[in-house]
Amino acid sequence: MTVYFIGAGPGDPELLTLKAARIIGACPVCLYAGSLVPAEVVACAPQGSLVMDTAPMTLDETHGVISDAHAKGQDVARVHSGDPSLYGAIAEQIRRLKADGIDYQIIPGVPAYAAAAAALGTELTVPEVAQSIILTRMSMKSTGMPKGETLENFARTGATLAIHLGIRALREIERQLAPYYGADCPVAVIYRVGWPDQLIIRGTLTDVREKVRAAKITRTALILVGPALADSHGFPDSALYDAARPHVLRPRVKA
Repeated sequence: MTVYFIGAGPGDPELLTLKAARIIGACPVCLYAGSLVPAEVVACAPQGSLVMDTAPMTLDETHGVISDAHAKGQDVARVHSGDPSLYGAIAEQIRRLKADGIDYQIIPGVPAYAAAAAALGTELTVPEVAQSIILTRMSMKSTGMPKGETLENFARTGATLAIHLGIRALREIERQLAPYYGADCPVAVIYRVGWPDQLIIRGTLTDVREKVRAAKITRTALILVGPALADSHGFPDSALYDAARPHVLRPRVKA
């Protein structure tokens, strides 16, 4: 018996990997986070299987279902949004599985920031503008952030920021980031990326809060911040395809 932690992607059922779909389609028990994973994503579960939305359940309750499945020798598809390695709350689940001697595997999924960049039609790492992406979140009502993991510290790098759980903290995000990125730094808020009601709001650190308020968005949104989001740059072409720069797969300089 194995518990499969499956990354369902950001919401679009077509972004489910072939491996994830195959495993969901073979497991007699499927637990999915219904607040973040559409039911359509787990529609490939076998007929007659136990499919449960874990949104209203506690950790003890979900582990109880898994323990029952373990006793019956039934594999479990534990389906999470995005990629399970990012804010998937799987660490505490894995701790319990290990304590009970239950095998598990992790199946990666498309993370929200990647789907958001695709929806925006942009690259998040632009040559000489930003070559790093920092994935972080606001604490709000969740567990606190470790010491040193602050927006100010991240902002000092000038990297592209992907901020989770921050839609109700845009004023604080502006306050902390504007001194480093500038008040006119581009911001993109992507609401329910990959879902049918996906909405994209573009703005700056100065005006995006009012735009979000007007759209009445209060949850389930990813915030991207950084100069790489600007519509145009005077950036150089990547050296990767530069004819004047040979590399191991293109050893000769081309005229």
